[in-house]
Amino acid sequence: MKVLMIGDVVARPGRIAVLDRIQDLREQHAIDLVVMNAENVAGGFSITPSLADELFAAGIDVMTSGNHIFDKREVIPYIERNGRLLRPANYPPGTPGQGLWVGEVRGVRVAVLNLIGRVFMQPLDDPFRRADELLDTLDPDVRVRLVDMHAEATSEKYAMGWHLDGRVSAMVGTHTHVQTADERILAGGTAYLTDLGMTGSYAGVIGMNREDVIARFTTAMYKRAEHATGDVRICGALIDIDESTGRAREISRLSVKHES
Repeated sequence: MKVLMIGDVVARPGRIAVLDRIQDLREQHAIDLVVMNAENVAGGFSITPSLADELFAAGIDVMTSGNHIFDKREVIPYIERNGRLLRPANYPPGTPGQGLWVGEVRGVRVAVLNLIGRVFMQPLDDPFRRADELLDTLDPDVRVRLVDMHAEATSEKYAMGWHLDGRVSAMVGTHTHVQTADERILAGGTAYLTDLGMTGSYAGVIGMNREDVIARFTTAMYKRAEHATGDVRICGALIDIDESTGRAREISRLSVKHES
């Protein structure tokens, strides 16, 4: 099974790039399943129901998220009824939505788990314990298991990779918007990458207008940053998985320049 996992899609530039290119990427790489982080789709903050529907219709199979998922209040009823849009599984009990999706792709059962880190982030439930709890609920025949950990600290994501090694097919990170160059297959057969990188405009600062961000660092008078435009790229990882064992065969970084 070939999987494409796409990093944080930021605002209109990232969204349009995905909408324009997703079918080409699926065909070019013979992709069976696409997982995309939807954390920053709507102007850089969360996602709206109409945008989610548009992305699903275009060829995204499952969406993960992170700390900005509830910035748009209209997403709450949507995430409660659409199990393919995930929020971090270690949010407190009673949080709308789910952190785990289980489905079928080409007759093969697949699980996607969304976690969020705690280092340099808001205090939340233990992602390590929550991952253990949810993986224990999966039937043994759900061998293809994908994890998106939305976290700031490299050490926390690497620790999760080793913690889940041999129990999941892939453990990749999101949130920093900077693609790392440490893709590898861990000893137990888990594909690992610290951060998938950002899908959006690289003409600014992690997808946002550079003047707005510089003002935040240099003055006491600043406004909420608008998204940047230009130099748009789609970033993520291509993962080849042995569906009979759930072990990853190969992982490679993807960085595709998009000309609008």
